[in-house]
Amino acid sequence: MATIALAVAAYLLGSIPFAVVVSRVLGLPDPRGYGSGNPGATNVLRTGNKLAAVFTLLGDAGKGAVAVILARGLAPRLGGGEEAVAMAAAAVFLGHLYPIFLRFRGGKGVATAAGVLAALSPGLGLILAGVWIATAALFRFSSLAALTAAGVAPLVAAGFFGWHLYTGVTLLMATLLAWRHRANIQRLIAGTETRIGRSQPTGRHPGA
Repeated sequence: MATIALAVAAYLLGSIPFAVVVSRVLGLPDPRGYGSGNPGATNVLRTGNKLAAVFTLLGDAGKGAVAVILARGLAPRLGGGEEAVAMAAAAVFLGHLYPIFLRFRGGKGVATAAGVLAALSPGLGLILAGVWIATAALFRFSSLAALTAAGVAPLVAAGFFGWHLYTGVTLLMATLLAWRHRANIQRLIAGTETRIGRSQPTGRHPGA
């Protein structure tokens, strides 16, 4: 019962669309109406409002971390264990990808996954953040950086946790993150992906 309750609570937390909330508070356009249409920090940044993008990034990462931290604190009191924490970690990520508040059309999950993994293990989070930064600095593709970090995440998690539920959750998030970036993968192969720091047309480009 504790596992189900924590998973539902985590899913609802993950469903909070910080890109939409921040944009409304700051008087910006709904991020689902321009650029990629993706309710995430990268798309919000296309408005030119860096503060809004930072708030969105912090909100999306924060909800992932908070879900894990709260589950860890509450699970023992509710009669649950590590399986409840693992379920909450997966649920908050799924909430971001398929939020009930946006008719199940959410973001790609990079920031939320980062928050989840950092809360599961700060060392794991630091290593993957380093992979993202190094890849982004070298190739200047945000999507490639996310995909590279996702690709190595299960292996690094296995090094930290061994064959554990947390490793399974990491593998699940990495797989879904790659699936959500399938349009980016096609553009990377075609050589048409937008590099970091370069502007993109303001019209809708689904999957960007």
